[in-house]
Amino acid sequence: MPAEEMCECQKAAKIARGRRHDQKRPSSRQRGYTRQWEALRAEFLRHNPACKFCGNQAEHVDHIEAHKGNPRLFWNWLNLQALCAHCHNSIKQRIERGNHV
Repeated sequence: MPAEEMCECQKAAKIARGRRHDQKRPSSRQRGYTRQWEALRAEFLRHNPACKFCGNQAEHVDHIEAHKGNPRLFWNWLNLQALCAHCHNSIKQRIERGNHV
């Protein structure tokens, strides 16, 4: 059900689930998003300024295949794609959940 079709109690429950998930999740630094990552991210966005899905200005560098802590996938330039915030937070999330666009 799209967010605009949720009642207030459903929206509140969804936010609470997200907070519980975030509390269990390691910090971004613990997941490898360090200064070295920030440098790679900046370089990647210089070379790939447009979102791979829609062509708008890219803001995120996304791992095509989830790295799940695997350094080879994490640092592999060929496993990265530039995405705008909208596509990263909607299309890519649906793909990862198996709800292909």
